[in-house]
Amino acid sequence: MFKTAFITGVNGQDGSYLAEWLLEKGYKVVGTIRRTVCDNENKTKNIKKVIQGCHSDRFILEACDVTDSSSINRIIKEHQPCEIYNLAAQSHVGESFRTPMATMDINIAGTINILESIKLLDKSIKFYQASTSEIFGVNTKCPQSEETAFMPASPYAAAKLCSHHLVRIYRDSYGMFACSGILFNHESPRRGENFVTRKITKAAARIKLGLQDKLHLGNLEASRDWGFAGDYVKAMWLMLQQDEPQDFVISTGKTNTVQEFLDFVFKHAELDPKDHVVIDPRFWRPLEVPRLWGDSSKAKEVLGWEAEVKMEDLALMMYENDYEQQKNSLEYIQKLQQEN
Repeated sequence: MFKTAFITGVNGQDGSYLAEWLLEKGYKVVGTIRRTVCDNENKTKNIKKVIQGCHSDRFILEACDVTDSSSINRIIKEHQPCEIYNLAAQSHVGESFRTPMATMDINIAGTINILESIKLLDKSIKFYQASTSEIFGVNTKCPQSEETAFMPASPYAAAKLCSHHLVRIYRDSYGMFACSGILFNHESPRRGENFVTRKITKAAARIKLGLQDKLHLGNLEASRDWGFAGDYVKAMWLMLQQDEPQDFVISTGKTNTVQEFLDFVFKHAELDPKDHVVIDPRFWRPLEVPRLWGDSSKAKEVLGWEAEVKMEDLALMMYENDYEQQKNSLEYIQKLQQEN
């Protein structure tokens, strides 16, 4: 019998890597996406490898809205998972300032619905909640560990902090195996194009190919601890393999500014940022978070986990992927033009 894992938001960056990891481990994986995106091919591109892969017979895709408790209950009753990973969220900080109520609804209600379902249906299910380094916010005490005070600086971070506390409350109140991973920034070629790292790598590729000339960015002095999403999903899994539930900071332990990330990518692409980058006030947050820098020594000691991919290798991975994608698109358009 296969162990069954239930992943909400499986079509996202983290969900897709986690699904691949669990399938390789021999799990049956039930993944959910919102009903509104079920028929959108672009929304399932991250899980194309899973859908078409050699383990596709153990992958089930369900339409589900995490704010709808009946959907959660149905999936848990039908598939009887032993592990649940809640990765579904409105995860863009800037967007949370524009849509604070929707951000709160998705990021808090979804967590409550799953915790309640586990409490009522099967308290033996192990639960992982995707927390975030953004809950440290404007607390500049670094590096930031599990003991660092939380000072969220956005509706997104506030919603995630609420869910973080809910996990602890349900764990302590009902004896549930529920834990949160406080993940620092983690990127990949599957990162959404509205996140600054992917915005930089894609723009560099397009500028190199002559497809655009300018890149509009906000605060270049913001400092972040960037790792590879493919590494970080392994930590999620390890957290649920422990005898007791605990929360963990997951990070590389190193930090770079947006400017440094930008300079590294553009240097590799043989471009000068001064010729192409425009500082645009539209991309500044109403309240800036100056520095996020994680201390994941607890994860190393207890889980045996360490980040493997360095920021420089991650940036090159993302740029090269974007360059190939943009080059292939350009060649396809040119071919169509020649045929016409």
